[in-house]
Amino acid sequence: MLRMSTLLLRTLREDPADAEVPSHRLLVRAGYVRRVAPGIYSWLPLGVRMLQRVSAVVREEMDAIGAQEVLFPALIPREPYEATGRWTEYGDNLFRLQDRRGNHYLLGPTHEELFTLMVKGEYSSYKDLPVMLYQIQTKYRDEARARAGILRGREFLMKDSYSFDLDDDGLQRSYDLHREAYVRIFTRLGMDYRIVAAVSGAMGGSASEEFLAPAPTGEDSFVSCTSCDYAANTEAVQLRAAQPADPAARPPMQVLDTPDTPTIDTLVAVLAALGHHVPAKGTLKNVVVLLRHPDGRLEPLVVGIPGDREVDLKRLEANVSPAQVLPFDDFERHPELVKGYIGPQGLDESKIRYVVDPLVVRGSAWATGANEPGRHAVNVVLGRDFEPEAAVPAAEVWAGDPCGRCGAPLVIGRGIEIGHIFQLGRKYADALGLDVLGPDAKPVRVTMGSYGIGVSRAIAAIAEQSHDERGLAWPRSVAPADVHVVGIGKGEEKPAAERIAEALAGQGLTVLLDDRPKVSPGVAFKDAELLGIPTWVVVGKSLQDGEVEVRDRRTSGSRRVPLDEVVRAVVAEVRG
Repeated sequence: MLRMSTLLLRTLREDPADAEVPSHRLLVRAGYVRRVAPGIYSWLPLGVRMLQRVSAVVREEMDAIGAQEVLFPALIPREPYEATGRWTEYGDNLFRLQDRRGNHYLLGPTHEELFTLMVKGEYSSYKDLPVMLYQIQTKYRDEARARAGILRGREFLMKDSYSFDLDDDGLQRSYDLHREAYVRIFTRLGMDYRIVAAVSGAMGGSASEEFLAPAPTGEDSFVSCTSCDYAANTEAVQLRAAQPADPAARPPMQVLDTPDTPTIDTLVAVLAALGHHVPAKGTLKNVVVLLRHPDGRLEPLVVGIPGDREVDLKRLEANVSPAQVLPFDDFERHPELVKGYIGPQGLDESKIRYVVDPLVVRGSAWATGANEPGRHAVNVVLGRDFEPEAAVPAAEVWAGDPCGRCGAPLVIGRGIEIGHIFQLGRKYADALGLDVLGPDAKPVRVTMGSYGIGVSRAIAAIAEQSHDERGLAWPRSVAPADVHVVGIGKGEEKPAAERIAEALAGQGLTVLLDDRPKVSPGVAFKDAELLGIPTWVVVGKSLQDGEVEVRDRRTSGSRRVPLDEVVRAVVAEVRG
C-alpha cells in the first residue's frame, strides 16, 4: 500500500513554465517527474513504478521470443565507435569526455558496437547462432534543443536488442519475431499505434519500420492509405510519380527572357504571356542547401523538386544522413549558382552535386532556371538536358497525394516514435570483423538486426493519448497503482477507507490510499483526477447507507457498491 501521507509526492496546481505538450505539463504537475536541467529529469516514486511496469512488459515479451538480457556500461571507450565510423558520424549528438589519463570516452546513445563485440568474443561457430540479446539501460544524446519533457530528452531509458544470424533468411525470422513481440508489447501497454515504413538513417541497414503513437503533438508525421494497408513515415513515403518517358520525344529546350519572376507564380504568369502554358507543378524549383558532414566538412547541394511544393528539410535530412542540412546563403562564393534562376543543366560542370525528388522522373520536361539572370528555359528534360546524381526524397508530402502502392489518396497524421526495428545487415559485423565458422569450416560473416523501444518515452506517449482537461487517465497495465482509495468525511469514512485499502492490498492489488490529514474533498478529488489511477474507491456520504462509490477515471463512470462487496467488486474489475 502506498500512503499519500508519507509518499514522496507533491502535486502542482500551475503548469511548468517550459511545458510545451500535455505529457510534460501533467507528468510534472502530478509529481511523476521533476526537471533537473534541459532534457534531464528525475523520476519520483510513482514515476519509477511506471518505468518498472513498462519494463516488465518489455522483458516478458522479449524473453518469450528467446532473447537474453545483458547489461552494458553507459560509459564506452572511443575505439569501437571509431572502428564503425560513428565517433565521427554522430557528430554533435555524442556526449564525449576524457578521463584523467587523457583517454577518450562517450556516453552511449546506442550499443551496436558493444553487442557486436560481445558476440564476437563469446561465440565462434555457426552452432552458436542464432542469438538475440537485449538490455534496458539509460542512453544519452546531446539534443540540440531538448524539448517536450521526457519525449525528447538528453537522457532516457531504452530497450535495445540485437539479433545475430548466419544469413538473410535468419535475419528475416529474427526481425519478424521482434515485430510480433512489439505488437504484443504496445497492445499490452494500452497504446494506439501504427506500424509505418521508415528510413534507417545513421543506423544503416536495409528494411526499417517505426512504431508510432498517433498524437497531435507528435514530432513525426506519417501517411496512411485510404484504400490499402500502406503506411510510412513521411521521410520514407513513396508517392506515385508519373511514368518515365522517352527523353528524345520531347521538344528541344528553349531559353526565354523572363524578367521580374522572383516566385513560381510570377514565372507561370510570364511564361503564359509568352505562349508557354506551364502549371506550377510543371516548373522545376532548384533549392540550394548546405550539408554539414560529420567530419565538419561543408558542401552545397542543389535539390530539384516540382515548383508547386517546398523542400521538407526533415525529410531531406533523413535521406542524406548522417549529414546535417543547413540553410545556404553564400552565393557570392558560388557565382555559378544564379540566385532565383538556377537550372540543372550545366551543374555537373560546376562540380556541385545535384539531386532530384523521385517525382522528377526520366523523360519529364520542365520549365526551370537558365543559370542566367532574368532568364528561364522550357522543355528541360531529365535524361537529355541534365542527369541528377541521385533521386532523394525531399519534396513535402500532401494529404491527398496518390499512394505509391495503389494510387488511392493518402491521409497525413502526426505521431510519437515509440519503437524502431532495423535489418542492419552486415554493417557492424564488417566494421568489427564478426565471423563464425560455418558448416564447411569456412568463415561466415554474421548478419544483424537492431530493435529499440523508448521505455521512458512510452510513458510520455501514453500520457499524450490518455489525458483530459482534469489530468492523466492511465491504462490499467501501466498505472502506478491498481486502485486509489479516498476517504471523505470526519466520521467513520477515513477508518473505513483504511480497512478497504488494507483488504485490497491483501488481495494482491497495489493501492494508493489518500490518508492525508486535513485535506479537503476538493483537493483530494483534484489530485485523484490529476494522478490518473484507473479505479477509485470513494468512501463518503454513501457510507451511511452501507455503500461506497467506485469510479472509473477513464470513462468517468461511477456506481455505488455495498460496503461488504466492494473488495470483491474492485478485484474483479482490476483483474478483468
